[in-house]
Amino acid sequence: MQQKKAFRFGVVLRRIREYLAADSLADAAMFELAERGHRTLFEQLVACVISIRTRDEVSLPVALELFRRAPTAEAISRLSVAKIESVIHASSFHETKAATIRDIARRTVSEFAGKLPCDVDVLTSFKGVGPKCANLALGVACGESRISVDVHVHRVTNRWGIVSTRSPEQTMRALEELLPKRYWIEINRLLVPFGKHVCTGRLPKCSTCPVLEYCRQVGVTSHR
Repeated sequence: MQQKKAFRFGVVLRRIREYLAADSLADAAMFELAERGHRTLFEQLVACVISIRTRDEVSLPVALELFRRAPTAEAISRLSVAKIESVIHASSFHETKAATIRDIARRTVSEFAGKLPCDVDVLTSFKGVGPKCANLALGVACGESRISVDVHVHRVTNRWGIVSTRSPEQTMRALEELLPKRYWIEINRLLVPFGKHVCTGRLPKCSTCPVLEYCRQVGVTSHR
C-alpha cells in the first residue's frame, strides 16, 4: 500500500468536487430536488422520508411525482394514506412512509399554518424522522450548518480512516468534531455520489480514486 499523506479536508473535498463535475455524475437526490425548484423545508423533509433505504434513482422521480400531484402540505394532507402509498409505491417501506408523510402534512397545516419552522426539535418530533433527514432538510432548505450522514458518508469517512465508528449517528457526532463547518452541508452532497460510483461498498474503484493518496483504505481487502 502506498505511503499516505496527512488528511486535508479542503484538498480532499475539492478533488472529489472536481471529479464528480468532470464525470457529470448525478447530484444527490435532495440537492437535485432543490435545483428543480422544490426547496421548501416541507418538500425536503417529505422527500428525505421517501429516500430512506431507497436509491436516489428511485426516490427522486417518486418525490417529483408526489409533488406534481399534490404540491403543498395542504394538498398532501387531503390525500388518503392509500393514495400516497400508491404514488410512492416504488420506494421501500412505502406503506409506513405514506402514513408518516400524511402525518407530517397534517401537522404542518394544523400546527404551523402550512410552513414548517427551521427547528430540528420540530422535525424530529415527527414519527419516522431521525437526525439524518432532519439535518439534511435543514441544510438544504434552511442553509443551516448541519451534517447529514447516510450509509455512503458513514462508509467513506470510515474507509478514509478519519473516523472509526459503528453507526451513521456516531459518524455524525465524530464529524461534527473534525469537519470545518463550511463543509457540513456539502459533505453529503459530495459523498453520496462518490460513495455510489467510486468508493463503493464492494470492490471500490481505488485505481481511479482522486483521493487515494489520502485514504487509509480501512477494511478494503480487494478493489478495482
